[in-house]
Amino acid sequence: MAKQAKTLNQNELRKVLDYTATRKHSTRNRCLLYTTFLSGMRVGEVSSLRYLDVVNADGTVKNEIRLSAKNTKTNEARTVFVNDKLRKEFEKYIAVYKPRTPTVKFFYSQKRDSDGFTPNTLTQFFHYLYKRAGVDGASSHSGRRTFITNLATQGVSVRVLMSLAGHKNISTTQCYIDVNDDMKRKAVELA
Repeated sequence: MAKQAKTLNQNELRKVLDYTATRKHSTRNRCLLYTTFLSGMRVGEVSSLRYLDVVNADGTVKNEIRLSAKNTKTNEARTVFVNDKLRKEFEKYIAVYKPRTPTVKFFYSQKRDSDGFTPNTLTQFFHYLYKRAGVDGASSHSGRRTFITNLATQGVSVRVLMSLAGHKNISTTQCYIDVNDDMKRKAVELA
């Protein structure tokens, strides 16, 4: 595997969130960031989300996001589970973003004639967000890698991680896990 995206620690994530809070579209940007860190979705999957994929007809946030095969890298549909923390971020975002129709993209772009982010523009967005926040080595894939690594640190099975990430091979998932000192400390305590 080529050079991998940086996994962020809590201090680095806080640094990006603090930077985001000072900028325009801060609620959207915070929600975008947390979507990658708390769901493990790829940038292309996040950019493909429609309002109706995330929000029920009654205005509540769904418990599960169903990604269609055409919106995943592996061309296989999968379910993304929404935890409580991500649900709260979605709720904050939909409180300020009220589209005219539920078929529009979930994450708006500030470009006048845009239907929302494309995978490429969202990749660029994350590149510049991390760069301006002063977090070197981070990319649009950092949230996904951090999500997988954090779950592995907490002892989640690689098979479960593989399913959550939408990988076809367990070896791909293993490459995403960034071994860190916290993992090593926990491991030696088991001896």
